[in-house]
Amino acid sequence: MKSICLYFQVHQPYRLRTYRFFDIGLNHDYYNEFANSSIMQRVAQKSYLPMNKLLLKLIKEYGSAFKVSFSLSGMALEQFEAYAPEALKSFQELAKTGNVEFLAETYAHSLSSLKDKDEFIRQVQMHAQKVEELFGQKPTTFRNTELIYSDEIGATVASMGFDVMLTEGAKHVLGWRSPNMLYTNAINPNLKLLLKNFRLSDDIAFRFSNQGWNEWPLTTNKFTRWLNELDKKDEVVNLFMDYETFGEHQWEETGIFDFMAALPGAIYKNTDLKFATPKELGKQLQPVAPVHVPYPISWADEERDITAWLGNDLQKEAFDKLNALHGKVKNISKPDIQRDWLYLQTSDHFYYMSTKWFSDGDVHKYFNPYGNPYDAFINYMNVLSDFTIRVENEGVHVDEELKDIKEAVSSMSEKAEKAVKKTTKAATKKVKKALEKGKELNFDDIKDMSDSAIKKLLREIDIETLTVALKDTKEDLTERIIPNLGARARKKYNELEKELKKVKKSDIKKYRKAIGDKLNELFGK
Repeated sequence: MKSICLYFQVHQPYRLRTYRFFDIGLNHDYYNEFANSSIMQRVAQKSYLPMNKLLLKLIKEYGSAFKVSFSLSGMALEQFEAYAPEALKSFQELAKTGNVEFLAETYAHSLSSLKDKDEFIRQVQMHAQKVEELFGQKPTTFRNTELIYSDEIGATVASMGFDVMLTEGAKHVLGWRSPNMLYTNAINPNLKLLLKNFRLSDDIAFRFSNQGWNEWPLTTNKFTRWLNELDKKDEVVNLFMDYETFGEHQWEETGIFDFMAALPGAIYKNTDLKFATPKELGKQLQPVAPVHVPYPISWADEERDITAWLGNDLQKEAFDKLNALHGKVKNISKPDIQRDWLYLQTSDHFYYMSTKWFSDGDVHKYFNPYGNPYDAFINYMNVLSDFTIRVENEGVHVDEELKDIKEAVSSMSEKAEKAVKKTTKAATKKVKKALEKGKELNFDDIKDMSDSAIKKLLREIDIETLTVALKDTKEDLTERIIPNLGARARKKYNELEKELKKVKKSDIKKYRKAIGDKLNELFGK
């Protein structure tokens, strides 16, 4: 009998605030408290809480026959504790059922496995301890950041005592072989490997609401038919995806929750598959062969490699300069230094510096709070410069490291300045061109406006209208508008944003149109 393995990744980074050159040495507050709290609370309401409620209902309905697995990064767990304790409690309720396996990963959702073995092991142990504290489980399955894997990384994971590891079923690694089998690490066969079936996983995670997809709409009957069409020799179908797929990336209105609610029943009715956790599969299945992965792979982009984080000079410079501090930081016991050391290692910071604007460009731009990769680089390096000075103030000599950071920023500054000017000019030109053509401005055009223009607009609209209009909008637009609110207005916005748990799409559309009308009244011809 074939098995189906459902695995969900939960992660939220600590996003950096705009940190300018003149802040270095004076201000050690690096994080965007507003963005971090509001995004976590929003995603908890839209995704984590309703999906956890659904999974708990399915477990009660099907008992031990329905099982899922999770990994929650240390960054996400800390933000649950700080901003959304009710979401953390809902994950703990799932843990109590005995039907949910919690996996280990790097605490900071970092790229340490690619650079620093000691730091990698330290973070994995930190994370495993946190999982045991919160969920009462000692992890035996490992999932690296973004499913990053190589033979060497796998061997290190095996040396830490893990039995099973998840990674991507990359075509260029597997060749003719199927991802729907259990494999082993090429160096240490004691580590068993479960490989993501990226086609079936991405049908749910990325293509579910895409009306241009030739298989849209995706129904449970269609999905189970595809499961039945798999090779009879296949033993397991691994559906691995971001948990934010449900309610955040794929909105409730797409029917994603209804699809997941009906999927277990359709699988039991139409197939002979059973649900199993990675730990169970590691014990039940016999590996068919080792998988040779000499160079790191991941589940990102079409290439399934690590270029989303370390594909250009900006990313490599920032990554190398950060890691050059490890030998110095490990000897400092101050909690705030150790905290920032972890937070600055989060892979998202390097992802924001990506210049991959080809087939995956929309993905990289959608999740990027910066206007361009150079802004992301300069902002991060400013923070890293201040962090390095703090390390030095602890009596650790970092003259060489600080000099290297300054040189790296200097060598990129001219290029960055040109890129920023080009972006600003293009944005201004876009708004101006729209007005010259007599085209109406819309809500999204606010992100291309100057601060003075945004402030002028905000004086003309009430905070209730703004709060509804900003529901479920992209981060870059929110982060252009909110800093231009006065203290009293921002406080009122925060209160209303918490109160408005659910808003109809029709209302959001109506209020955005009202703001668009005001834009044209103020700035149109």
